[in-house]
Amino acid sequence: MALTDAFGYDLTVGDPAAVAAWNRTATAFLAHAAATPVHLAEALEAAPDFAMAHAAKGFFLLLLGRAELVPPAGEALAEARRIVREGGTARERGYVEALTLYAQGELGAAADRLERVMAAHPRDAFALKLVQAIRFVLGDSAGMRRSIEAVHDAYGADHPAAAYVNGCYAFALEETGDYLAAEARGRDAVLRARDDAWGVHAVAHVFDMTNRTREGVTWLANQPETWAHCNNFRYHVWWHLALFHLEQGDHAEVLRLYDAEIRAEHTDDYRDIANGASLLVRLELEGVDVGHRWEELAGLCAGRTDDGCVVFADLHYMLALGRGDSHGKACRLLQGMKAQAGRETTMGRVAAEAGVPAAEGLLRFANGDYADAYRALAAARPAMPRVGGSHAQRDVFERLTIDAALRAGMLGEARMLLDDRTRLRGALDGYAERRLSRIGAFEAGMAAAL
Repeated sequence: MALTDAFGYDLTVGDPAAVAAWNRTATAFLAHAAATPVHLAEALEAAPDFAMAHAAKGFFLLLLGRAELVPPAGEALAEARRIVREGGTARERGYVEALTLYAQGELGAAADRLERVMAAHPRDAFALKLVQAIRFVLGDSAGMRRSIEAVHDAYGADHPAAAYVNGCYAFALEETGDYLAAEARGRDAVLRARDDAWGVHAVAHVFDMTNRTREGVTWLANQPETWAHCNNFRYHVWWHLALFHLEQGDHAEVLRLYDAEIRAEHTDDYRDIANGASLLVRLELEGVDVGHRWEELAGLCAGRTDDGCVVFADLHYMLALGRGDSHGKACRLLQGMKAQAGRETTMGRVAAEAGVPAAEGLLRFANGDYADAYRALAAARPAMPRVGGSHAQRDVFERLTIDAALRAGMLGEARMLLDDRTRLRGALDGYAERRLSRIGAFEAGMAAAL
């Protein structure tokens, strides 16, 4: 007798304990729970020939963007392939084919293949969440939204993952500029699933993009239990709270959150590095002395220069390596990105279009060569969404481009970028107000001198 998962689909596995562990894995993955790998290990222990579990392990390892995890991901893929060759459902074969494409460096094709799985199995929330994760790495917000909307009708009140899917939808709506609908969806998701950290995070993004910082502080500060269960994603939610305090000018609280929460553990996960590096840059651009905090990040990034897995990661490594005495490592990272740009893979193409010019711009900014930094960053800017992440995460590169223009005396270029940034965000924030004020004061001074 075939056993089915929580979403109603057959699994080629005969042990109910393995299915129960798989269902816990799926729910934990949707909730960004720290227990996700524990549940997955339980599923594989109960059923070593569990194709879906091996495929999930491969995806989880590759999504971490670490070179040393590519071989074990390949081993998981090989196991999953072996099992489905001996017998498996069309859905299981689809997962394995998608993982094969991801392992070959074709991330967009992998997401497309999973969406074909979803077309035939519209209630498969695990596939939906995987697609969201992959398209997030690609910066494909339109694709994230389109993917959910294609199957959203399948997630009625009877679906066990309906709230989490609503949280995913909220984020996709926010990233495509539909802030009102995003906030409503996100609030509803959190009401129905108190551990929906992605839904909490989606609403925080709305507050960030619409400059509702006081509401943002209240939203996050009043419900930390909604992400306390998380893996390292919890550091990112604390990062959002720090952004709200930064906007309010409370630099002491930002530094406290940095030390006590955001970098409480000195991990070298690229997402944690991104939280820390981008926050330190934002602080420095506001004239805040961040002390010796760069040294910790730069030391960790020095060991990641040869990863070449995710351009978004490389650019944040460059932020840290461009400071202090890590210039040699920064140059090594840049050379690696240039080599990657010659490869016919998803990340190779992203490196060529955006990664290399952006990295050159970041290094020039760190060296005080602001005119050339602006030119390099501006050249990368049209393709920067492709490096992945969210609007809020990529905003650090927008700020550096604007500040490079200002420091190089390119006031017209800086004003144009500020106007464009405000149109995207839906509100004028404090960062933009302060830069526009500087431009206005300089222009007034020039006029008075004539």
